[in-house]
Amino acid sequence: DIDDGFAAGKPQLDLTITDEARSLGLTHEAIGRQIRHAYYGAEALRMQRARNEIKVMVRLPADERRSLADLENMIIHTPQGGEMPLSQAVDLRSTRAHTEIKRVDAQRVLTVTANIVPELTNVNKVRADLEANVFPQLKANYPGLVFSYGGRQQEEIDAMRALLWGLGISLAVIFGMLAAVYRNYGEALITMLIVPFAIGAALLGHIVMGYELSVVSVLGIIATCGVVVNGGLVLTTTMNEMIRDGMPFEMAALEASKRRFRPILLTSLTTFIGLAPMIFETSPQARYLVPMAIALGFGIMFSAGVVLVMMPACHVILNRLGARLRGASAPQAIPRPAS
Repeated sequence: DIDDGFAAGKPQLDLTITDEARSLGLTHEAIGRQIRHAYYGAEALRMQRARNEIKVMVRLPADERRSLADLENMIIHTPQGGEMPLSQAVDLRSTRAHTEIKRVDAQRVLTVTANIVPELTNVNKVRADLEANVFPQLKANYPGLVFSYGGRQQEEIDAMRALLWGLGISLAVIFGMLAAVYRNYGEALITMLIVPFAIGAALLGHIVMGYELSVVSVLGIIATCGVVVNGGLVLTTTMNEMIRDGMPFEMAALEASKRRFRPILLTSLTTFIGLAPMIFETSPQARYLVPMAIALGFGIMFSAGVVLVMMPACHVILNRLGARLRGASAPQAIPRPAS
């Protein structure tokens, strides 16, 4: 279903003046005027008949303007009074007339549209092939040619840009809420470290399942970022409660991971199993929502390991680093001189 945006019009002849004719003083306007007079006619006089005015047109006889050969043999008069056949004065080329000329911002525009067959390729592959193989050749053949994407592709680009802004704002809001709950920017930052791994897992899921990243995928990634933080919030809250009960920090981090291992793992696993039918669905009706399910399923499943293994280690590292900094900044006692 490729539409090049060009509708062929009526057949026409394009005339390109030769160097010989140009040297004799002929121009496109002069040649065109003589051809028009020969075929359409030149007004010789006007006659008044009653109330009507009649134009008298003079042109070549009908038997001298029937074929292309007659046109080529037509005599053209030069400004110096010489004569030459039209075939010697111009180069004739048979083409098609334009049915319409579209312009955007005073620039001539030709719109090419096509539909993608999902079973064979995707938009990103087609776009990469055009930019690598087709566009360079067209630019070499037609200097000054400019390409831009429109239609659904442009709409997806605009929507993707807006969603990425929304993702950044949502992450900032989540970080602010975590910092308010923990009253500790370090713990909030450690909890937010889950997000990059969840996004990476969502992208990996698209590669494994053979789907391209789309607007629906970004919606799934935004939802994933909000969900995966819950596990980190539960783990950190449990760890802080144990520390307040008097348990050493490192032991509290390890014990919180053990105590929340089953709830976090089962929550992630059951969510992935619930999304599995949609992830592995192959019907055309469901393909639109599959990327969102892939982002949610793979992001949540992979983030469980990050929460249970990496987060406790990060908490311990941050605590040790803080202890060293506090120890280095503590004032040292000045030794008193011996009496």
